[in-house]
Amino acid sequence: MKTERLLAITLYLMNHGRTSASELANYFEVSPRTIQRDIDSLCLAGIPIISATGATGGYEISDGFKLDSEFATMDDYSYIMTALEGLVSAIRDPKAKLTLEKISHVSKPNDNGIILDFSVLREGDQVTLNLLQNAVLEKHAVSFTYTNNNNETRTHIVEPIAVIYRWYAWYLLAYSNVKNDYRTYKLIRMNNLKITDKPFKKEHESANTILKKNDKTDSRQYTKILIKCKEKAKSRVIEYLNGTVKQEFPNGDILMEATVVENEQLWIGTLLSLGDNVEVIKPKKIRMRLLESAEKIISLYKKL
Repeated sequence: MKTERLLAITLYLMNHGRTSASELANYFEVSPRTIQRDIDSLCLAGIPIISATGATGGYEISDGFKLDSEFATMDDYSYIMTALEGLVSAIRDPKAKLTLEKISHVSKPNDNGIILDFSVLREGDQVTLNLLQNAVLEKHAVSFTYTNNNNETRTHIVEPIAVIYRWYAWYLLAYSNVKNDYRTYKLIRMNNLKITDKPFKKEHESANTILKKNDKTDSRQYTKILIKCKEKAKSRVIEYLNGTVKQEFPNGDILMEATVVENEQLWIGTLLSLGDNVEVIKPKKIRMRLLESAEKIISLYKKL
């Protein structure tokens, strides 16, 4: 841990210039005394750190000390920076911040016209994310209770492969010894998560390889729906349901097609939220499902 912090301090000083001991202590979440000891260790290791006193004092590294940056072009680094900044905005991972510091030292500021701001992803449970990341690194099984799309709650013990953000939510890719197969679990549906003392029973391929295979054997039930919508609902059907225009009418109405997962609920809520601006033409079973949902809502509010 100390070795990693020493490297991180070196990179931080190279990127930010003169920095006070209190600023370093706050950034690395240690005491100023610890920072002083770390600076002494870096000096003994030959890192040319200069100490300045006074109101604007602090520590800085001699301008002549540089890292080798010849293995990639500045444009390459610019795109690497974009990706890393997006990752750091999404998760509170000190290792990701350290990597960003490394690249920042040898890169020009990000000026490729792209900014990836994934800070909204931090709204997830960071404790759960960190716990699962540790379990993946330690190669230990995890246990948790899980409520599936059919509102059934069961206890699972699985071998975690990776934490994934896709389909607008965090998921765990894991191997189930019970099912003898790889499954994805939505983090928000997990409870009572624990790392067990059980090591993995088998070696697994990389997460990307497993995902590609799983995507080819997706067992979810998809249904195409035909929607007639008013012009003012068009953009929302495209944005929230990934709808495509099939036909446009002289009065401004639009016929659109979308594909939904039958046992999921989000798209039902989206269609209901659009009110009388949309109408599902077919299939009939989806029309009936929407009707039942609307009738339940109406009966609830009629009680007032």
